[in-house]
Amino acid sequence: MADFSASHALAKTYVERQFLPGFSSVVLQHGKVVDSFCIGHANLEAGELLRPDHIHRIFSNTKLITSALTLMLVDEGHFGLDDAVKNWIPEFGKLRVLRPGAASVDDTEALQTDVTIRHLLSHQSGLSHGVFDPGTLIYQAYIDSGVRSPNLALKDVMPLLASLPLSFQPGTNWDYAIGADLLARLAEIITGQAWADVLRTRIFEPLGMADTAYVVHGGNASRLAAFYRGADLWKPKLPGLHPHPNVPWPNAFFHPVARQAGTGGLVSTQADYLRLLMQLQPGQPGLLKPATLAEMMRDQLSADVCVNFQNMGALQHLGFGLGGAVTRRASAMQPNSVPGEFQWGGLAGTHWCISPANGITIVQMAQRHFGFWNPFWFDYKQQVYDALG
Repeated sequence: MADFSASHALAKTYVERQFLPGFSSVVLQHGKVVDSFCIGHANLEAGELLRPDHIHRIFSNTKLITSALTLMLVDEGHFGLDDAVKNWIPEFGKLRVLRPGAASVDDTEALQTDVTIRHLLSHQSGLSHGVFDPGTLIYQAYIDSGVRSPNLALKDVMPLLASLPLSFQPGTNWDYAIGADLLARLAEIITGQAWADVLRTRIFEPLGMADTAYVVHGGNASRLAAFYRGADLWKPKLPGLHPHPNVPWPNAFFHPVARQAGTGGLVSTQADYLRLLMQLQPGQPGLLKPATLAEMMRDQLSADVCVNFQNMGALQHLGFGLGGAVTRRASAMQPNSVPGEFQWGGLAGTHWCISPANGITIVQMAQRHFGFWNPFWFDYKQQVYDALG
């Protein structure tokens, strides 16, 4: 029997030192739950203790769900991974690309390769996100254009997004991007349903993910955990937590907006997200054909390209699959991660990983802004891996 006392003690210190308001996780090995742990508060001001059934903002963990749905459509023969997006969304056949060193968004060159489904899933499209690259030409263009506005439906975002230049020629680099919104719009076109309905009918209802949605309805509102920010955005281990309710906009998650994003915006629970991950276990029946699942977890980047956030620099140890990062080798950031581990997280502090080599899967839930890849995830994951040998 594995001893998880060290990982539990570590999570307890996160809460006691006011790094995180609350912390919960579930660990699977070979498809079976081997640890479930929950500590701290869902609402500090009300003194409400965190329970496993509390609902969390999952932000960018929405992208894994979008990726899974897209690959289901691939398995059904609606399109191939290397099909051009312009076949369904014609505006993306007229894209331009920023010239290297461009001084304005008008300094562009012709598109050399069409943006494909694979490019969107692996963040090699040349699109940006309008979040992680402040100070750049393309960041300001995204803000000014309104492509991230909650008041625009996906069909209305597409022409605006296609009018902006790509940051690089598709397939030549990596940039965390808004491409999952194109995938969501593609699913709308193919199915004739609104994106939220596609998710509900194809994934959430079949898997019993009853608490995963864009809006928390009715009596469930009290189960949405409060959201907090730290004392300093860039110093996660500086004690102190402050309520941060109006993110990404006032009354988010309580009232529907026009935008149903493939990139983010869902809420979920520990149990719901676990139901999804259990459908993505190598060697077990699930949502995808075995070959498609293997491709999802394969590093899609060439050896000279890697995950590269502007404020973090090039992370040579990380490639990217079709919906999450793929560990190429151990590193100072995650010293005992096994090559081939497939993982990602969200800005609200939720994380997941699937490690095919040792059969380990982890879901971690917390509600702290800028919670993506903070030490709380890597340190906790290391303790879990140690416990399981």
